[in-house]
Amino acid sequence: MNPRTLALLCSLAAASPAAAADLPIFDAHVHYSHDAWEITPPPEAIAILRKAGLRRALVSSSGDAGTQRLVALAPDLVVPSLRPYRTRGELSTWVRDDTVVAFLEERLRNARYAAIGEFHLYGADADLPVPRRMVALAKQHKAVLHAHSDVDALERIYRQDPDARILWAHSGFDRPDMVRDMLRKHRNLWCDLAFRSEHGGGGKVPAEWRALFTEFPDRFMVGTDTFTPERWHYVVEHANWSRAWLADLPPALGERIAWRNGDALFAFWKPAAAQ
Repeated sequence: MNPRTLALLCSLAAASPAAAADLPIFDAHVHYSHDAWEITPPPEAIAILRKAGLRRALVSSSGDAGTQRLVALAPDLVVPSLRPYRTRGELSTWVRDDTVVAFLEERLRNARYAAIGEFHLYGADADLPVPRRMVALAKQHKAVLHAHSDVDALERIYRQDPDARILWAHSGFDRPDMVRDMLRKHRNLWCDLAFRSEHGGGGKVPAEWRALFTEFPDRFMVGTDTFTPERWHYVVEHANWSRAWLADLPPALGERIAWRNGDALFAFWKPAAAQ
């Protein structure tokens, strides 16, 4: 283990449990892909999520086995999302790979999911046969679409299904005015702010984002985005960092972004045992 990783682990171990319990977090962007299992085995991954004070976490993986391992251990905590990737290498090829459709259909026959994604989809690619079938499957199974997309792709998805519920991944990296325009136009669009650093600069929320959060208090949620195995070492740190900048907002608004909006969007999702 390199010294930097050791230092990170030590800092996480020293994190105050009281601080982790101050404000629950619905983490809307967690991955547990095939390359994370050895570094962070499933029981350790669940322990990290609980240590972070997460109320729930939207989890997807490349391939789906990682998500299923965590759901099996903590169905109360893990909200499963089906990613259209079997491996990381499919991130840029899946839109033209017909076998992805069979994979999605097979998984949806054999397991339950609250969402489909996170998937990477841009521009006119949204109208290709594979993404179109994915959108249709989401509608059929009443699943949220977790889209890492540009505005063009989002608009194309909404033309395919005007009632689609879309969680726009990393939307915090777009311009506030662009995000505002999209939220005004689409009532079924939510935004995950996955590791947007400027929201917490010095613990202060920039004025333009504060105004946007205030106008749409029910449309934003936080996310860690464990896009590499090493990111799992930041989950506790990220949750507490999120609490720090959320504390700069009025308490009711901070609570909405921290967890109430995630709870509301996924209110339909109940673990199988609770059905």
